[in-house]
Parts: sequence; C-alpha cells; structure tokens
Amino acid sequence: MSATIVWRAVLISLLLAPCVAAQNGGNQSTTTCNLDDGRQVYIRYTPVSAKQERFSNGKPWAPGGTPMTLFTEVQLSLGSSVIPIGAYTVYPIPARGNWSIAVNKNVTAGSAYDEKQDVARAQMETAQVESATEQLEVAFAHVGARCSLRIYIGKTASFVDFTAK
Repeated sequence: MSATIVWRAVLISLLLAPCVAAQNGGNQSTTTCNLDDGRQVYIRYTPVSAKQERFSNGKPWAPGGTPMTLFTEVQLSLGSSVIPIGAYTVYPIPARGNWSIAVNKNVTAGSAYDEKQDVARAQMETAQVESATEQLEVAFAHVGARCSLRIYIGKTASFVDFTAK
C-alpha cells in the first residue's frame, strides 16, 4: 500500500471524526469535488425540508441545527482568504438577493457560531430559480482547480468558488 493511500485514509478518518460526533441523528448527505490531481474537497450537510426550515436574513444558518462541514485535502482559497488542509464548519448567511458564506475553524459539536473563528468569508452569487427544490441541495461543480459550491433551497440558488492552491 502506498504512503499516499495510507496518508489519505488517516486524514479522512481524522477529518470525519468531528462530523460524526456532531451528527444529531438526522440524515446526512455528502457532496464531493474531485480535483484533477486526485485530492478531494467534501461538504457534509443535513438535507432539510425547504418548507419547514427557517433562517433569518443576515444570520449564519446551520441547516437542521447542524452546520455544514467542509473537509479539504488541499489548501483552498475563498475570496482573498486561504483555507489550510483540514476540517471546518460552513455557514451560509442568507440575505435578500445576496447571500454570503463563512468558513469557521470551530468544529466542536454543539458549539455556537463565533465570527472570530472564521478563516474565510465571501459573497455568493445568488439568484432565484423557476422551480423550487423540496429540500436543501448542496453540490460541487468542478472546473480545473475550482470547486464551485452550489446551494439550492426553495427557489434560491447561491454559488461560490473554492480554488485549489
């Protein structure tokens, strides 16, 4: 077995531990961005009902009460910030017509959002789509060194690019 495979297995195990501990018994979904060099970026989230989930404009949102979790095997840039290899929580911040996103280094289960622990924050492209989704959908679109995060809930679609360094 090559050292790269062993390293990847150890890293993924370490990165998944906080997320597994944070699960509140609900269903979790994962979306993955596979980079050209074989490294990956993952986001784990709770696919909540678009009709039942409520969020406040300008406030960090944790779908189903559990923040999304980002795992990255590669250093990323988001806006002007650099995100090192590791595990992070991700908070979309809804606002009328213009969402943003915060990547936070606190992955402790049950902890409250603390803006002081943000490692990156960026504006998202936000648009209204014609047909509403019934539940939260999160996906990556991969182009070259970019992993474009796409978040859909109800008739809102928001997008932001993470770029591998």
